[in-house]
Amino acid sequence: MVVLPDGSVTGSISNGCLDADVYETACETRTSGIPTTKRYGVSDDPFGVGLSCGGSVEVFVRRLGSRDLPWLTAAAEAVADGRAFAVATVVAAPDRTRIGDTVLVGPAPEVCDDRVTRSARALLASGTSGTMRLPDSGGCRTVFVQSVAPPPRMIIFGSGDYAIALSRQSALLGYAVTICDARPVFADAARLPDAGDVIVQWPHTYLAAEAAAGRVDGRTAVAVLTHDPKFDVPVLRVALGLPEVGYIGVLGSRRTHEDRLERLRDAGVPPEQLDRMCSPIGLDLGGVTPAELAVSVTAEMIALRTGASGARLSQLPGPIHRASATG
Repeated sequence: MVVLPDGSVTGSISNGCLDADVYETACETRTSGIPTTKRYGVSDDPFGVGLSCGGSVEVFVRRLGSRDLPWLTAAAEAVADGRAFAVATVVAAPDRTRIGDTVLVGPAPEVCDDRVTRSARALLASGTSGTMRLPDSGGCRTVFVQSVAPPPRMIIFGSGDYAIALSRQSALLGYAVTICDARPVFADAARLPDAGDVIVQWPHTYLAAEAAAGRVDGRTAVAVLTHDPKFDVPVLRVALGLPEVGYIGVLGSRRTHEDRLERLRDAGVPPEQLDRMCSPIGLDLGGVTPAELAVSVTAEMIALRTGASGARLSQLPGPIHRASATG
């Protein structure tokens, strides 16, 4: 959460219960320039500040100034270029003048690597954020590392109404959306405003080229919505042969699914690859419109990534939040 000089706010810490107190702390810190860490837990006081939903959280508050411009500029450039990076900030140290020191770390080793950058790079490589305690003169430093990765990709094959709705929903979830269709009359960027890239090319040719160029990884989702065997089967042969693809969903009825399986078997796709295919696509939500299908598909993508059941929370025991998932 950032409190700007005019008092306006960007972002949020807790979506409600802590934000007002953090805002006041930020305003005080902006004036004093002294970093501080606030700790919040469950509060039974109806007028107190706490987490009504349980748990605990620590919030580090610091003032940003001219000394932060180099790493802020580098971070902005990395975001614009779609490069992964990590921000390592000292949040506690025996020497209080070092609290707030920040370094931006990229994925590639550098000549001047020290223990902080090496440790931050290890977290970045695993796609995780967290704190680490490092030896320091007179005690230990605590460093918080925030890993920032470029948006995951959603590659949609087909450009009909379902593709339009799915591209909109995927963009809402933070995916960089590409729509590919071999038919120029349908692959029209004006019809597909939520797609960052609209490609006129045979689907299997495009996907194979993207994989060869290293632009397909474990966070990539592929949705095959062409609903035509001459497009579906070749692109699925490519997609199912790419172990790094995180999600492969295919539109169609159960009858179409069975026909597609037979065609893929005839094309030599082994059973273990066929098992990766989410077909018919989506979770059983009962939706029928393109927008409802898009919700169903993205819900399945999230459940597959997190290992969740997709069942109703009201019918499940235990905590509603799982361990933090990356990607």
